[in-house]
Amino acid sequence: MVHEKDNQSSVRVKIQRFGSYLSGMIMPNIGAFIAWGFITALFIPTGWIPNEAFAKLVGPMITYLLPLLIGYTGGKMIYDVRGGVVGATATMGVIVGADIPMFLGAMIMGPLGGYLIKKFDQLIHGKVKQGFEMLVNNFSAGIIGGILTLVAFKGIGPVVLGLNKTLAAGVEFIVNHKILPLANIFIEPAKVLFLNNAINHGILSPLGIEQAAETGKSILFLLETNPGPGLGILLAYWLFGRGNAKQSAPGAVIIHFLGGIHEIYFPYILMKPILILAAMAGGVSGVLTFTLFDAGLVAVPSPGSIFALLAMTPKGNHLGVLAGVIVAAAVSFLVASIFLKAAKNNEEEEDLSKATEKMQQLKGKKSEVAAALQTEATIPTKVKKIVFACDAGMGSSAMGASILRNKVQKAGLDIEVTNTAINQLPEDADIVITHKNLTERAKEKRPNAYHVSVENFLNSPKYDELINSLKEKNE
Repeated sequence: MVHEKDNQSSVRVKIQRFGSYLSGMIMPNIGAFIAWGFITALFIPTGWIPNEAFAKLVGPMITYLLPLLIGYTGGKMIYDVRGGVVGATATMGVIVGADIPMFLGAMIMGPLGGYLIKKFDQLIHGKVKQGFEMLVNNFSAGIIGGILTLVAFKGIGPVVLGLNKTLAAGVEFIVNHKILPLANIFIEPAKVLFLNNAINHGILSPLGIEQAAETGKSILFLLETNPGPGLGILLAYWLFGRGNAKQSAPGAVIIHFLGGIHEIYFPYILMKPILILAAMAGGVSGVLTFTLFDAGLVAVPSPGSIFALLAMTPKGNHLGVLAGVIVAAAVSFLVASIFLKAAKNNEEEEDLSKATEKMQQLKGKKSEVAAALQTEATIPTKVKKIVFACDAGMGSSAMGASILRNKVQKAGLDIEVTNTAINQLPEDADIVITHKNLTERAKEKRPNAYHVSVENFLNSPKYDELINSLKEKNE
């Protein structure tokens, strides 16, 4: 049984890692996507203020700018700026060789270009004579980038184009046959497993942008980003929850619905996993409503705030978008309320660390199985940097870092507190704080750091425990 759970955990980590690479190529460039969305919403013939001259920006931005940015970012993730340059150069091959925006091709060629130049540099390391380093570096990048561009243009581009059109045809079939709402049966559980950014930015956004380029909007932008399901669950906790969950729910509502940080409601579902049914019901109802109103957005709203959704809504679609959000929130609220009210009054909801401690007390000794749920290392004697890490490095980790930073300052400790994406954990991180579902990946990335696993970035008792330990060591 333990072996089976280990295999399941390993598979989940691998899927998360792959999803992080996909979303990692999109997330840093969200600003460019939003800029394109604003220009499209404003200046195309059906936009708010049609302008023929400004509308000429729409085509080149989606055809060249956005795929090149993805290709550069993908290469940079593999091998810093040098990998980014080769990745962007190789991406040009699939761009010119296709008649549609080549996002999928960019997500292949970018990392491939970075990987090949990295391997070449490793191969010649220490073999270049002094004085020829710059010559070899520049020409190797140029030659590899040029060859990859030609290969992409003639070989990879047509294959990716065929795959891209197949995926687009599949999405069109699903939409035309009115079964798109069923996608949220899979999307909502995947979000709670921290695959939300991979689903939204790695799969739905590239396909949605192609649809938006043709029709001016896409419903795919609303599948994962709809804040309605999470809002309904948090409101149910606010009214019918107990203890810390009830007290923290109002703040979580603001952060989730207005701030767009969806990860804030994941711990509330993890505390009572049956509530995933409420999220699924809300998601399906919301997408069904979007479909009935023929609603869509012009670009990906990131983060998934109600403000971002409304800003990316094209002319004439605001009623449909708002209706979908409201229906999703109402349905998830009703379902979640039933489960919360049906719970026994004396039922105590414990976080993972308390449950683990209780298990070891019952056993009478330290459990090796429980050790996997707790931090194995000891706090370093000298701590200079604490890093919060989440999948994208922007949402929940930023909130956690802000909270702990204030506690560090009040304690008078000279420690830097920052946040980042889990794939970009710095080598000088002394302490790494992650959600419990991401701790395993963080340990693989930085095994020598002290790792703290929490269930809720917004309100964790481990923050005060860590501060007290740091103060004792400092004294």
